[in-house]
Amino acid sequence: MSKAEVLMSLLPPLYENVLEMQLLTETEGEELDKIALGLEGVLDQFYPESATWALERYERDLQIPTNPAKPEEQRRSVIISKMRGSGKVSGSMLKNVAQAYESGGIDVSVSPVEYLIRIRFIDTLGLPPNLDDLKAAIEDIKPAHMTVEYRLRYLTIAEVESMTLAEIEQTRQDKFSGGGA
Repeated sequence: MSKAEVLMSLLPPLYENVLEMQLLTETEGEELDKIALGLEGVLDQFYPESATWALERYERDLQIPTNPAKPEEQRRSVIISKMRGSGKVSGSMLKNVAQAYESGGIDVSVSPVEYLIRIRFIDTLGLPPNLDDLKAAIEDIKPAHMTVEYRLRYLTIAEVESMTLAEIEQTRQDKFSGGGA
C-alpha cells in the first residue's frame, strides 16, 4: 500500500471523491515514499555488510587504504575482517577474520609448538579472489613470531578422471565466473 493510499484511508470517506484531496494525498504520498526510501538507504550505511557510499568512511575510521577501483564486496570483506580482528588472537578469531574474505569453508589451525598458523580452503578451488587482502589482515593480527601457511584446494587427477565432461566444464565456469566450487 502506497503512502498516498494510507493518507487517503486516514481521511473521512467524504474526501474520497474530492479531486483536490486526491491530488494532495497523491503528491504528499510520493514525497513520503521518497523519504522512506532515503531512510532505508541511510540505514544500510550503518552496517558494513550493506553499506555502499559509507565504505570510504569505514575505511578511513579503520585506517584501511581506500581503493574505489576495488569491488565493493572485497572492500566490505576488508572492513568486516578488520572489525572482527581486534582482541586476543586465537584460532577462532583467526577463522572469523578469514571467513570474512571467503564464502566457502575454511579450516584454521594453530600449532604453538611449531609457531605455525595453517589456513586451509576447503571449498574454493585454486586461488581465492581476495587472497592478498586476507593475507594482509592475518599479518596485521597474528603474533609476530608465528608464520602462516595457506593451503589451497585443487582438483586431484582422481577427481578429474571421475568427472564427466559437463562437470569439468561447470567447474571451469564456476571458477572463472567467480561462483566457486
